[in-house]
Amino acid sequence: MHGRQAPLRRHRREAGRPPGLGGRRDRRRAPGHGARVKPYRRRTSTLSVRRTLRRRGAQPKVVALGGGMGLSASLAALRRITGDLTAVVTVADDGGSSGRLREELGVLPPGDLRKALAALCGDDDWGQTWARVIQHRFQSKGEMHGHAVGNLLIVALWEQLGGDPVQALDLVGKLLGAHGRVLPMSAVPLELQALVKGHDPARPHDVDTVRGQATVALTPGEVQSVHLVPHDPPAVPEAVAAVLDADWVVLGPGSWFSSVIPHLLVPELLDALVETKARRVLSLNLAPQPGETEGFSPQRHLEVLARHAPKLALDVVLADEAAVRDVSAREPLTDAAKRLGAEVELAPVARPDGAPKHDPELLAAAYDRIFRMHGRIGPWR
Repeated sequence: MHGRQAPLRRHRREAGRPPGLGGRRDRRRAPGHGARVKPYRRRTSTLSVRRTLRRRGAQPKVVALGGGMGLSASLAALRRITGDLTAVVTVADDGGSSGRLREELGVLPPGDLRKALAALCGDDDWGQTWARVIQHRFQSKGEMHGHAVGNLLIVALWEQLGGDPVQALDLVGKLLGAHGRVLPMSAVPLELQALVKGHDPARPHDVDTVRGQATVALTPGEVQSVHLVPHDPPAVPEAVAAVLDADWVVLGPGSWFSSVIPHLLVPELLDALVETKARRVLSLNLAPQPGETEGFSPQRHLEVLARHAPKLALDVVLADEAAVRDVSAREPLTDAAKRLGAEVELAPVARPDGAPKHDPELLAAAYDRIFRMHGRIGPWR
């Protein structure tokens, strides 16, 4: 399950197919046609759904892109409905334990990779024990303070295996019994830079270049755009292959400028997202994020994404129904989704206790409904 993926298989899937016939891309709407809002209807439990899919051999290949807690929420939901799951994770973090290890050892920041692995741990005693262990942070007055066990484990394996990030992550996944695979989006550490208006409160109308993911995430100003340094980083080949071979690609939720959009700034990865025959889901956040997206409406999230990747089309935009309860909020979101070629799906995906966090079971039910209603009927393969 955690071995390296085979070479790209999209050509085999297309073999023998006359141009314009039979492919999922041929049946997709062009951007700007037919977007609409669909309300959520409650379904059976995700556990029974996954058991049914296993019996039918009908589990979809799903690739989830993002970073941090947003990606973790998506993975915790997706592992409940498919056993063929790959996470592609941002590698621009420069804060906390990850930033210290990156600066001292010159390695990829391991923190978001660790969080993704923890989210893929099973619900049994083994999985939950290891999830707690790799997330554990040391508390001390010395150099170890704040370091996460999982970060140290990942970096140790990178050094033992000669710096191969994919092989090391596969080994960690095997140790944890992870329900899926975790890949970095690039094999080189990246720096996130942003153009921010009003980053300095004393100069509210000036636009400055802000450097570093941790700083961008907490800026008091308005983020105008982001880019990566280097500007054309190489994508991890296994990540590109996974996107091209997927049935579904899920982007978001998460910090919009520092976890979601960076995937669109890696040229090879963006090309794969544009070319893949997979259907694409954009999962919106439950609320604007203080700092990065303060005051953003749901549709503005889509507009920002479109500015950074104008060639990218979507199929479905998933939003929490409580976040766009009013018709006045739904119409602009529908229009923004329509320009990307997508329909809007509304579903209750937030935790019932009112905390601004996704509920894994509810999010899983929403993804399951989308996969069934917008995908192929019958076995996936």
